[in-house]
Parts: sequence; C-alpha cells; structure tokens
Amino acid sequence: MEKLELTTKVRTTVGNGPARELRRQGAIPAVLYGPDTESMKLSVPAKALELITKSANIGQLLLNLTIEGDETITKTAMIRELQVHPLSGSPIHVDFYEVDMHRKINVSIPIVTVGKSKGVELGGMLQLVRRELEVLCLPIEIPEFIEVDVSDLDIGDSLHVDEIELGENIENPADVNYTVITVLAPALEEEEEEEEEEEAVEGEAEAEEGDEAAEPASEG
Repeated sequence: MEKLELTTKVRTTVGNGPARELRRQGAIPAVLYGPDTESMKLSVPAKALELITKSANIGQLLLNLTIEGDETITKTAMIRELQVHPLSGSPIHVDFYEVDMHRKINVSIPIVTVGKSKGVELGGMLQLVRRELEVLCLPIEIPEFIEVDVSDLDIGDSLHVDEIELGENIENPADVNYTVITVLAPALEEEEEEEEEEEAVEGEAEAEEGDEAAEPASEG
C-alpha cells in the first residue's frame, strides 16, 4: 500500500484556548504515540488532513508523517482516531499511531460482494451481517477491500469468516467463527408484511367499532 505524505509540526501548547487558536490559524491539534514511541504533541494543517481523509478509508491510510521541530524526523503512522465537529463535520483533533513496517497490525477492511447468489435469484435477500472484517497483516500489505463471491449461497445459507479467502500473509485474529453473510428466506419478509397488514386491518376495525359505540341510539 502506498504511503501518503503529511507534514506536521511539534506543538508545545496544550488546553482548549491554544487549541481554538490553532484551529483559527488553519491547523488542528494532534498527538502521535505507539508501543515504542514516546507521545508527541503535534499540529496538522486542516486542509491537508481533510484531503487525505477524503481519499480513502481512514482505517487503512498509511502515512509518511514528517515532523518539523528542533530537527525534522519522519515516522510511519496510521490514524487511530479522528474527532470531528458535530455540526460542520470538520476535523478538530487527530490521534496518529506509529507503526512498525515489519510488525503485523489489526485493521478493519470493507467487504465487497461479487456474483448473484442462487438464493437471491429465488427471491431471497442477501444480508451482510458484517460490512467489514478485522484482519491482521503487515502495514504495507493492507488490502483496499476483501472480495467475497456469493454465487453459491442458496436460501438459508450463511458464509462464516473462516470460509473467506483473505489473501496471502493476511490472518483472521478472531477466536469465533462468526457469520459474515447470509441469505434470508423470502417467507420471512412475507410474514412480516402480512403481520403488518393484519395489524392495520385490526386497528381499522377497532376504530370503526369505537365510532359505532359513540353514535347515539336512534329514536324509533
């Protein structure tokens, strides 16, 4: 996987006031940490970060982080957490995690299905129980997505994580063989629709009975 370039600066100020001032200047506060790295406070150009985070899934981004301070150093890092403003959606803080290019890490990779399942052709519904898979791999080997062929899935069939080909040198770290994809029977959908229709009819009947009870008896 290609590493994206991002330049940051060492930050010496802390607290809400300095953080707001930093954002007014077009930057956001950040921090870099890792298992073998002493935590560093940084500032990041907001526009540069926004461009990078819009280019791909942030959980898969591999960054070549240039850090300017008393001396300029370079670290390989990933975005561990990105905080955004609740209204504007703009980044307001970012946590970088330094990675060792020779050590496997846990990442979440989106699933892409290919083919049309037998069950769907018979009227069933394909359900993605998991839209992402957590895998263990080297940073340079992080896949963009995991392709899953669903052609052989019939109504009632399920595909579990142990049945999915992850690729060379990519591991499944989960202890449980959980369900990833299943094909629901059309009868389940029909039953739900029938129940909703019956409830609607019953509700209308009750309303009519109530109206009749409320009408005064006619004089004969």
